[in-house]
Amino acid sequence: MPAIVIVIIVGIVIFAVAAGAIGRESHRLDAIAPRVVYIDSQAVDYVAACLPADVQERVTPEELWELLRGHLNWLHVKGLMPRVAVDQRQDLTDAPVVIEDTTAIGYLIGVADDARIAVDDVAIVAIVAGHLRYLGEIGAIGPEADDPDVSPQQLRPGPARGELPPATS
Repeated sequence: MPAIVIVIIVGIVIFAVAAGAIGRESHRLDAIAPRVVYIDSQAVDYVAACLPADVQERVTPEELWELLRGHLNWLHVKGLMPRVAVDQRQDLTDAPVVIEDTTAIGYLIGVADDARIAVDDVAIVAIVAGHLRYLGEIGAIGPEADDPDVSPQQLRPGPARGELPPATS
């Protein structure tokens, strides 16, 4: 009989250790933001497919990528992209993060001018909308706010276009 009791006690201890380890890892993984994979070529193809035909004819994939990269830089400068995107702890707040497209569009107009990309403002609006749709599709951003009482969040002021963002540790 004592052997059976020892086996049962050992089984209970093994189960308790395993349950504790699984619970700890589940809690840790729940606190980490899910990984979002941004693939350059996929983003360009997705956004190009969202654009009206006349814009598709005027913007090359290389120019489109330049504008998408400019939009990503704008998001980073405004503090909406992590410096390192692997296993970041989620910032859980009750307040939604809301941004207005107008400042991003203005920024991209400057990027287009600097890169000598011949696109009009309407094309840039379509590019930003397509890029935001792509970011939503891959899970990088949430849905569009539909609450009329939600006002845009005050974003951190960032460096001017072409400057590197400040280093953070």
